[in-house]
Amino acid sequence: QKRTQKNKEKTKLIRTYKALMQIIKSLIFNLFFYSVVTVVLIIAIPTLILPKKFTLLFGKLLANLIILVLRITLNTKVIFHGLENLKKVDKFFVASAHQSILETFILQSPLDFPIFILKKELLKIPLFGWYLKKIGSIEIVRETTTKDNLSFFEKIKKVIDRDKRPLLIFPQGTRVKFGERAPFKKGAGRIYDALNIPCIPVALNTGKIWPKNSFVKYSSDIHISFLEPIMPGIDKNEFLNQLETKIYSEIEKFN
Repeated sequence: QKRTQKNKEKTKLIRTYKALMQIIKSLIFNLFFYSVVTVVLIIAIPTLILPKKFTLLFGKLLANLIILVLRITLNTKVIFHGLENLKKVDKFFVASAHQSILETFILQSPLDFPIFILKKELLKIPLFGWYLKKIGSIEIVRETTTKDNLSFFEKIKKVIDRDKRPLLIFPQGTRVKFGERAPFKKGAGRIYDALNIPCIPVALNTGKIWPKNSFVKYSSDIHISFLEPIMPGIDKNEFLNQLETKIYSEIEKFN
C-alpha cells in the first residue's frame, strides 16, 4: 500500500513538472512570437510607400520566421503535404480549416502571396491594418447588409480576375477547436459560384498546438495538407458538402 501511494505521488509530481515545463515553453514561445511579429512590422514600414510586392515579401519572411520560432521554442515541425496539388491547376482559390492564428501566417510560406478576406475592424488596427490594406486584403462587415457587402462577391471576382494571387478563405468563419466539426458558412459556396475556378481545400491540426483561447501551447508536429482540387461547375451546396467532407476527413487522420 505504501508503494502504491509513493507511485501515485511520483506520477502526480511528474505530471506537475510536465505541466510547469509546458507553461514555461509557452511563455518563451509567446515572447519570441510576438517579438518577431513586432520587429518585422517595424522593419517593413518603408514598404508602405513602395510597390506592393515588397510588403508581400515581408509577409512570406514573417511566415518562415514563425515556422522557425515553432521549431526552436516548442520543438514543433511544420510539415506540408500535397504541395503538388497547387500545381495541378493554373488558377485557384484556397479554402482552409481555421483553428488558430498560426495558419494566417504560416500559409503565406507555400502560397504565392494570398489575398485575404477579413473583418473590416482589422483594417483599423494601427500599422497592422495598414499592411493589410497595402497587400489588397478584401474587407467584409459580418452579420450586416451594407452596400459594400451586397457587391462583395463582384469585388472578389474583379480582384481575382486582374491578379494572379490566390484568394485564401476560412469557410468555418472563425477559429474552431481541433476535432470540432462546425458547419461551413454558405458564403464559401457563393464565392466558389462567383469565381468559377478550382478550389484547393486545406486541412490542418494547428489547434492541437495552439488551442483556441489558450495561453498554453503544446509540442506536436503541425500538419498542413493541400488536398485534391474541387473543380468548378457543380452546385454550390454540393461544393460545400464536398469541401466539408474532404477537410474533416483529412483532419481526422491527424488524431
